[in-house]
Amino acid sequence: MLSNHLQNGIESDNLIWSRVPESDDPSTDGVTLLNSRRDGDGGVNSLDYEVIENYAYREEQAHRGKLYVGYYVAVKWFFSLLIGIGTGLAAVFINLSVENFAGWKFALTFAIIQKSYFAGFIVYLLINLVLVFSSAYIITQFAPAAAGSGIPEIKGYLNGIDIPGTLLFRTLIGKIFGSIGSVGGGLALGKEGPLVHTGACIASLLGQGGSTKYHLNSRWPQLFKSDRDRRDLVTCGCAAGVAAAFRAPVGGVLFALEEVTSWWRSQLMWRVFFTSAIVAVVVRTAMGWCKSGICGHFGGGGFIIWDVSDGQDDYYFKELLPMAVIGVIGGLLGALFNQLTLYMTSWRRNSLHKKGNRVKIIEACIISCITSVISFGLPLLRKCSPCPESVPDSGIECPRPPGMYGNYVNFYCKTDNEYNDLATIFFNTQDDAIRNLFSAKTMREFSAQSLLTFLAMFYTLAVVTFGTAVPAGQFVPGIMIGSTYGRLVGMFVVRFYKKLNIEEGTYALLGAASFLGGSMRMTVSLCVIMVEITNNLKLLPLIMLVLLISKAVGDAFNEGLYEVQARLKGIPLLESRPKYHMRQMIAKEACQSQKVISLPRVIRVADVASILGSNKHNGFPVIDHTRSGETLVIGLVLRSHLLVLLQSKVDFQHSPLPCDPSARHIRHSFSEFAKPVSSKGLCIEDIHLTSDDLEMYIDLAPFLNPSPYVVPEDMSLTKVYNLFRQLGLRHLFVVPRPSRVIGLITRKDLLIEENGESSAVELQQSTSRSVQ
Repeated sequence: MLSNHLQNGIESDNLIWSRVPESDDPSTDGVTLLNSRRDGDGGVNSLDYEVIENYAYREEQAHRGKLYVGYYVAVKWFFSLLIGIGTGLAAVFINLSVENFAGWKFALTFAIIQKSYFAGFIVYLLINLVLVFSSAYIITQFAPAAAGSGIPEIKGYLNGIDIPGTLLFRTLIGKIFGSIGSVGGGLALGKEGPLVHTGACIASLLGQGGSTKYHLNSRWPQLFKSDRDRRDLVTCGCAAGVAAAFRAPVGGVLFALEEVTSWWRSQLMWRVFFTSAIVAVVVRTAMGWCKSGICGHFGGGGFIIWDVSDGQDDYYFKELLPMAVIGVIGGLLGALFNQLTLYMTSWRRNSLHKKGNRVKIIEACIISCITSVISFGLPLLRKCSPCPESVPDSGIECPRPPGMYGNYVNFYCKTDNEYNDLATIFFNTQDDAIRNLFSAKTMREFSAQSLLTFLAMFYTLAVVTFGTAVPAGQFVPGIMIGSTYGRLVGMFVVRFYKKLNIEEGTYALLGAASFLGGSMRMTVSLCVIMVEITNNLKLLPLIMLVLLISKAVGDAFNEGLYEVQARLKGIPLLESRPKYHMRQMIAKEACQSQKVISLPRVIRVADVASILGSNKHNGFPVIDHTRSGETLVIGLVLRSHLLVLLQSKVDFQHSPLPCDPSARHIRHSFSEFAKPVSSKGLCIEDIHLTSDDLEMYIDLAPFLNPSPYVVPEDMSLTKVYNLFRQLGLRHLFVVPRPSRVIGLITRKDLLIEENGESSAVELQQSTSRSVQ
C-alpha cells in the first residue's frame, strides 16, 4: 500500500511538474533551484527544516501508532524539563563562581589598602589579570566558538544557518568557564548573552544524546534526529538562558519569540514557557539554599535583580518630556555604540586577530590591565563627600565598611564620615553598581561630575572590550551605561521640579531601558524583562515610552547590535521583512546566475561521485522520462542523502532500469539520513568506492522528496522571500507556468477529521473544483 502511494505520488508529480531542458543551461523553459545564500561554500551551510517526505520517511510514519506519538510528545516535554534544570544549574554555578571570585577579590583588596593603597592596587590588578588570562586561554586554545555573546550565532541557527562548532560540548565548557573568568576579572561585559548560548548548547547536546567525541553520549535520548526537532530544543534553551540570567521567565519566552526565532507555533510556546518556569524554580531553590551563608559571598543578591518597588510611587505629566529626552539619548548612544563596535570588531578581525592566538590573549590582558587601572585609579582622584543625614528605617548606612556591598563606599577618604561616590559605582561589581544607581532615597549621592566621568570611561571600555577573545554579553554593560545618564537626567529633573516626589533611581531605570532599546532594538521582551527584574509594575508605561522612542531613533541610523554582528561574522540572516527593492523583482531574476545540475532517476555511481566531487550544491532536481520521451522533474534529492547511499552501498544495482517500488525493500531508516548537529557530516572524500562500485547504478526514486515547494517564475521576490523564511526552507524550485490544474484546495478541504471524513463545519460555498 505504501509503495503504491509513492508510485501514485510520482505519477501525480509527472502531471504537474514543469518540463526541464535537456542541457544543463537554465532557460525560461526549465526549472531553477532557489536556495540559501552561501549554501555549501564550506563555511556556512543551511539547515534542512523542511520535512523530506521520501519513501523511508513515509514507511516510518506508517509504522507509528498513537502510542508512539504520545511517547514522542512526552519525551519532548521531558527534554524541556531537563533543559530547564540544566540551564538553571549552569546559571547557578556561573553566578556562584563569579560572586565568590569578585567577593574574595574586593575583600582582599580592601584589607590590603588599609595599610598600602599601592599594594592593594597590585593585588587587585593581578587577580583580574589571572582571571582574564584564564578566560582568553580557554577560548583561544580550547573553544574558539565560545567567544562573544553567542546570540548572533544562535539567531542564525534558528534562522536556518548551520555554523560549525556553535553547539558543541567544548563550546559549552568554554562558555561556562570563560564567562567566569571574564566577568569575575572585572571587564566591561556581562554573562547574560553567554547564558543564552549556554542554554542553547545544553538543549542541543541533550537532543543528540551528548557528545560522541568525549564519550559522554547515550543512545536513549537520540530521538530527535531532524533539524526541526533540534530547532525547537534550541529555542527552549535560549529562553531558559534569559530566564536564568534575569530571573525573568516571561521575559525569556518573549525574548526567544521576538529576538532569536524565525519560526514559531503555539505548541512550542507551551514548552518554552514550561522550560522557563523550571529555570525560575531551580534558581529560586538555589538562592534559598544559599541564604544560610554556605555559598560564600553569593547570597540573595547574587542574581541580577534590582528591587525598586520602594521607589517613586507615581509620575507626573511634566516628567514625560525629560523621559522622552532619555529615550532620544538612548537611541543616539545605542546607535553610536553599534557603529563603534562594528568598526572595532572589523579592525580586530581584519588585522589584529589574524596574527594568532597569542595576540588575542595579549590583547585581552592589556584591556584587563587598563580596566583595573581606571576602576582603581579614578576614584583615588575624586574628592570624598560628607555622608548625608541618615534617614530612619531606610536601611542605608553611610559610610559602608570596606568590603561591604551597598551605597556610600568609603574609599581613600580622610575621615570615617565620608564616602567616595565614584568608587561606589566604579570600584564595585557591575551588579552592585547598578543596584546603587537604581537605589531610591539616596538623593544627591552621586555628583554630576562623577556620573559624567563614569559614563565616558565605561562607555569607552565597553566599546573596546566587546569583540575580544572572551565570552562577552552586553545586557549588563548596557544597563550600566543607560542607568548612568538616566540618573544624571534625574538629578536635573529633581533640581528643576523641586516640589515633586521624584526619585533619581527611577530615571536611572528608564535610562537603562532606553540604551538597551537603542542598541539591541528589542521592545516587548525587554520591557517585560525590565519590569520583572525591578519588581515595579507602575513603571511599565514609562518603560514602554522610552523603548519606543529609543528604538525609533536608533533605527534611523543603523541596525540592531546582533544584526550588525551577524553581518560582520558573515552569517546570512533572513530578516523578518524583505528589502524594498525586492518588490520590483521576480523569482526568475533572483536565480538567473545559477546553473542547475539535474540527476536522472537511475544514475551511475561514478556519475554521482563525480558530480558531488565537482561542486558544492546541496540539492539536485531529479528527472525522469515518460514513455513518450518527455523529460519531467519528479523531485529533489539532497547531497547528504546521496552521501549516505554511497557510503552504505546496499542500494547499488546492476541494472540501469528503474525498480518497481512495490517490490523493493528500503534498507534505511529515516534517522540514518540525519547528520550530527553542528557537524559537517559525511564528505565525498571520506567514501571509498571500488571500480566495481563505480560501474553500478542507484535508483533515486525512493530517496528523493517528491513534493518540494514550487513557485512560478514570475512570482514577486517579496512573496518568495516570505515563503522561504516563514517555512524555513533550504531549497525552492522556480518553474515556468504549468499547463494544467488538477484542483483547488480551500479551507473546507483541510478541515478533515481523523477518520478521513469531512468536518462538521460547513462553509456556505465550496470553491473546490475538479478540473477535468
